[in-house]
Amino acid sequence: MVKRAAVRIGVVAAGLAALSACAPPADTAVTLVIPQQVARPIVRAPQPATQSETTAPAPSAESAALKVYYQRLQNDLIDQGLLRSDGGGTDTPFTDTMLARNFVRIALFDEYVADGDFLRAQATESRLRRWDQPIRMSVEFGPSVTADRRSKDRASVAAYASRLSRVSGVPISMTDDNANYHVLFLSEDDRAGYETRLRELVPGIGGSSLRAIMNLPRDQLCIVVAFSEGGSASYAKAVAVIRAEHPPLLTTSCIHEELSQGLGLANDSPQARPSIFNDDEEFGLLTRHDELLLKMLYDKRFKTGMSVEEAAPIARVIAKELLGTDKAS
Repeated sequence: MVKRAAVRIGVVAAGLAALSACAPPADTAVTLVIPQQVARPIVRAPQPATQSETTAPAPSAESAALKVYYQRLQNDLIDQGLLRSDGGGTDTPFTDTMLARNFVRIALFDEYVADGDFLRAQATESRLRRWDQPIRMSVEFGPSVTADRRSKDRASVAAYASRLSRVSGVPISMTDDNANYHVLFLSEDDRAGYETRLRELVPGIGGSSLRAIMNLPRDQLCIVVAFSEGGSASYAKAVAVIRAEHPPLLTTSCIHEELSQGLGLANDSPQARPSIFNDDEEFGLLTRHDELLLKMLYDKRFKTGMSVEEAAPIARVIAKELLGTDKAS
């Protein structure tokens, strides 16, 4: 069974916060502390917009092995009837009570906390975090990603960003200039040289956030880190990293989960169904249930920074309006 994890990290130096990660199977469950890897040389990552090669550098043995592993993983999940793309149906009913409960658990709880430069599992109440400014989203690729793959992934991100904007009401535009939400497609080889670039994208990025991105273990498929400034609960920047070794469906699944979690739905819940915010990987793509969570998150009756106690009664009211009492979807 596949497992997803979500974390918010407080970064003292820059007053930045929040991280979520997508991690697969039970036989390689995500560790509570992200492991350090052998240090590699840091080089300036080339800007992808200037690259037009149709071929990519030969991958390292490590990257090639990961590509085989993730293809097998995708095949196994599909064979088990997982990574569904139907959005749910008659087999996955939910009520307004369930929707409100899932919202509170996903939007107002953290699964992990920072412990120095590491992550530690600890269920913790949080506050409502979201964007209070337009999102300017950019897509960036490491040298390993071919021109054909870049074109497809860029189109997928743009289409999904448009959907997220429509559902949430948050203005989201695609840009190559002055972006505040960066979506990076990087192989294992690419990521080894990205520390300098990450520091450029997020000046003052803390050790726990940087380590989480640079040292992804094999059982983490992708990751998003969202940042707020000065102790605020309002997001100012986000960086999502998706492994370039993934086959198409895992890539799309990562785009759907990480980009939506970067809007403020940072936690997972085993009770959420049909949902991508669940460790069981039954659904690989955003569902109608998840769209309703996004609508709720950006409802104007909520205030950024609300506590669980403040937000829960409002969530129940909004959920009833969206579904009606005891009305199943």
